[in-house]
Amino acid sequence: MSTDREAQFEAFLGQHDQHQWTAALDQLSPSIHEVDRNASRIWFAFHPLVLADAIRDAQDAGELERSLWLQGRYRLADQADSSHWFLYGHRFWPETASAVVGAACEEPTSVELAGLIGHIADRVATSVRTDRSLVVGITAVALMTLQQVGMRTFAAAAEASARPARASRHTPDQIVRARARDDSQGLLGFLKGERKSWTVTFDETDPAGRFSLIQSQELTTAAASDPRDHRARDPRCHEGAIPAQCRSAFCGTCWVGVLGGAEKLSPVADLERRRIREFGYIDTDEPTPIIRLACQAQAFGAVSIVIPPWNGILGPVRLEVST
Repeated sequence: MSTDREAQFEAFLGQHDQHQWTAALDQLSPSIHEVDRNASRIWFAFHPLVLADAIRDAQDAGELERSLWLQGRYRLADQADSSHWFLYGHRFWPETASAVVGAACEEPTSVELAGLIGHIADRVATSVRTDRSLVVGITAVALMTLQQVGMRTFAAAAEASARPARASRHTPDQIVRARARDDSQGLLGFLKGERKSWTVTFDETDPAGRFSLIQSQELTTAAASDPRDHRARDPRCHEGAIPAQCRSAFCGTCWVGVLGGAEKLSPVADLERRRIREFGYIDTDEPTPIIRLACQAQAFGAVSIVIPPWNGILGPVRLEVST
């Protein structure tokens, strides 16, 4: 029966932990188009398996929220078909979700995670008649979503999925070039010095999803200068588009993913690196990683970021899992 096969498929995914998923992503990374290479890694940082496991195992959801200082929309099950809106591959979500459900009704075609992702991505690429590199990332996201939310929730979301309205109309290459491009400073731009102005994009699908930053400003400082009321979009936003409370790397509220322009941000200092690890957001020695604390990251050019829907302190949970 298909339900038995679905259970086997779900059990197969459940055998893989965060380290195995990271290894699979590293293996697949060269085959993911540049437009979604960082975006895929950012999604996995925004929706870590350890958080899903903590939610599943919690006897008291309220106590878990308090103990981890969770704020915002941290349950992937509540946003299974929209959490990946910032991936180019998001536009192919209906076909990708359908392909995953279809694969779950069959015997697993591979006992190796990266191979399974690639196999389903081939199906999606054929279905939507696009380059395979544009759907590998969203396929990995779909399978991780299934692992976290379960087949029933995933299948229901897949059945209800419609063509996303929130998607960039530009080609993948156009988006990549736009992320690398800096604002023109005019004919006498060289005279502006520290008064150069750059654009910070926080929603590539919305022309209004950006604010201005003066050379060397921290991202949160620049965001706070934006007079628009962003609280309707996210109640955590008290000043500007980026949620922030302390601006001193203490609260972790202002963590962001960097889609483009990571090299235009100041290198991670010891304080930021230590705090990011304590929050459990990312553990890396890269000088300009894809996850930053916006209150510590100074910009020296135009950057494109994405704001996670939640914040908290996962460090203790990650430490418990690793030991």
